[in-house]
Amino acid sequence: MNKNIIVFVVILVGLFGLLLFGQGRAKTASLPVDEQIQKGSELTAENGFYDFGIIPMDGGNVTTSYVVSNNTGADIRVDSLVTSCMCTVAYLVNENGKKGPFGMPGHGDTVPRANEVIKSGEKWTIEVIFDPAAHGPLGAGKVERSVYLVDERGGALELQFIAEVTI
Repeated sequence: MNKNIIVFVVILVGLFGLLLFGQGRAKTASLPVDEQIQKGSELTAENGFYDFGIIPMDGGNVTTSYVVSNNTGADIRVDSLVTSCMCTVAYLVNENGKKGPFGMPGHGDTVPRANEVIKSGEKWTIEVIFDPAAHGPLGAGKVERSVYLVDERGGALELQFIAEVTI
């Protein structure tokens, strides 16, 4: 009888642990899949591409910003904001402040979900910071990175930048 109770308790604790693990994972952002990027988002960027030009590896972080608009007749919730590489972080910025940093899922800390609503007619800024020294000397050369806003409808808006990192 005691053996059955112990087995039952162990199974119950295991199931409870799996439930908690699953809930924690659901709060973590992930990179969008190709279908989401191809689908796009109803959010639009005034300029979704930026060229930093030539930047020295030892010159410190560089920053650019993208203006994202909701030109639809409905509010759009940004489910997640993620970057394509650990050398890049992004922030959501509006008149109420700055939220982030958001980075690349799977490297270091978990990336929280953004869960922010961009109301119809609103414009938000996506501030992007790139660290040219993050990859060390092997990171010299042409760099192409992306930042993705994934909306509640399952589409993704891709913002891109390039740079030529020199040693």
